[in-house]
Amino acid sequence: MPIYCDPNPRLGALGGIIGGHVRAVDNLAVAARILVEDPTEMLVVIGPGAYIDDALAFTAGLRLERPATGVILLRDKVDVWLLNQALQCGVREVVGLGDDWALHTACERSRMVSARMLGGTAAPPPAERGPEGEIITVFAPKGGVGKTTLATNLGVVLAGNGHHVCVVDLDIAAGDIAISVQLDPVRTLVDAVSMAGHLDTTGAASLLTQYRPGLQMLLAPVTPSDAEKVNAALVSELLGVLRTMFEYVVVDTASYLNEHMLAAMDLSARLVLIATPDVPSLKNLRVTQDTLDLLSFPRANRYIVLNRADSNVGLSPDDVLRVLRAPIAAQIPSSRAVPLSINKGTPITLSNRDHAVSRAIARFADEYLLSAPPVGRGGPGANDAPAGPGGPGAPGAAGDGGGGLLARRRDRRKTTA
Repeated sequence: MPIYCDPNPRLGALGGIIGGHVRAVDNLAVAARILVEDPTEMLVVIGPGAYIDDALAFTAGLRLERPATGVILLRDKVDVWLLNQALQCGVREVVGLGDDWALHTACERSRMVSARMLGGTAAPPPAERGPEGEIITVFAPKGGVGKTTLATNLGVVLAGNGHHVCVVDLDIAAGDIAISVQLDPVRTLVDAVSMAGHLDTTGAASLLTQYRPGLQMLLAPVTPSDAEKVNAALVSELLGVLRTMFEYVVVDTASYLNEHMLAAMDLSARLVLIATPDVPSLKNLRVTQDTLDLLSFPRANRYIVLNRADSNVGLSPDDVLRVLRAPIAAQIPSSRAVPLSINKGTPITLSNRDHAVSRAIARFADEYLLSAPPVGRGGPGANDAPAGPGGPGAPGAAGDGGGGLLARRRDRRKTTA
């Protein structure tokens, strides 16, 4: 039963948006008392009428006493200062009043994080790593920032360096890779469902579509309803097999964290997080970073790519760094050539290798994906960002050992018990 706290707690439609049987209270003291009486409650939504200082103090205290309980802050206006203050105190997400979809998805994400932290969901153990295979997951917590374009072009660049590469479209319900490179797949990810539990390299190979020499693709289902047939266990099984077949498996994902995305991240040697220089995108990426911290996913595995970095949208480089509180591994410039390349169905790194965008992507791949060998997730300093090609504090690379997100979460609970 989630708690909604506001001095004038008129729920109305908010009850359905938050989900569950919502308990409305008019002050944070009452909310705190309910949490003491009900140790199973894992979600508090603080409305726009609550004083911000009180909301932040409440959240900071809750983070120490009940780290698995999530707080969503609903505000009339969201700005950089508020995001920084809220996220520093442990607020999971800040949502603008009136953005019902953002509030609903924020509540769902918070519930999922809480369940994972408490061991409420099970995840399959990662498959054994092949001798060379490395999974790179590309994720953006907001649509329209160029995630699919980056994933596709990274696949082209890695293959162009002589490597055997597979690009996987894990945006199961709305994947765009096939249409963006003008492929008409005979088989897709959904065809793996019948092989679940006994998938081998022969079966996995039958699902692939050849794009060019050295680069194959596993494409998303054509029918969105097929997404329901693909579960997280199958994603883990499939990626585990693919990384024994390819040197690099680049995974494009949906723009929200769910069990499929976490299964891919569990097996990933490196995680590429992409954003654009606007407040909603940066806020969502910061929330994602904090969520991955809660799930004990090492920062050493993560690389932030700022797309359309030169856009004049009123945010300075200092503003971007202040929100993200993490180094930026690569900055990709804005260019009309990118949507033109998508409309033509040819990745820009293939059609114009000398373009500034192509050079930025190739430089990122060379400095962070090809040059630096992965380090073990569970090794010393795995949760610290080592110095790399981007200078002191830039994120390093990490390998596939360590037992996955849930294993790391269990280890974290042991050390903090």
